Amino acid sequence: MSKKKLLIIGPVVLLLVVGVAYKKVLAPKPAVVKQKIEGHLLALDPEFVINLAAGRYAKITVAVLLKEAPVPPSVGEAPGLMQNAAVRAIITDDLTGVSAQSLTSKAGRKRILIEIKDHIRTTTDEHILGVYFTDIAVQ
Repeated sequence: MSKKKLLIIGPVVLLLVVGVAYKKVLAPKPAVVKQKIEGHLLALDPEFVINLAAGRYAKITVAVLLKEAPVPPSVGEAPGLMQNAAVRAIITDDLTGVSAQSLTSKAGRKRILIEIKDHIRTTTDEHILGVYFTDIAVQ
C-alpha cells in the first residue's frame, strides 16, 4: 500500500514543484509600459484670439505640460495654474505680431513654442515642462 501512495504522491509533488518553478523563474514578466509623454497636460481655457502681422489673426488653443497634476481650487471646479493670468499674458505677448507663416509652418511653430516655454519658466513660478498648440486657425 505504501508503494501505491508513493507512486501517486510523487508525480503530484513533482508537478507542483515544476509549476511553482515555472511561475517564479521561467514565466514571462509583464512588460513595464513607459509613457511617451511624462507629466500631465492642462488645456488653458478659453482659447486665445491673437492679432498677427499684416492684419491677420489666429485662434489658438494651448495646453501646458506639468510634472504634477494641478489641484482644483475647490470641489467641482476645474484645475488650473496658480499664475494662470501671467501665463496667458506671456503667451499673448509672445504670439502677438508674429507672421501667419510662423504659425502655419512646423519649424516656426516649434521655435515659438520653445520661446513661450522659456519665457514662462523664467518669468513665473510655474513648473512647465512644455507648451503645445492643440488647435490653430489662422485667418
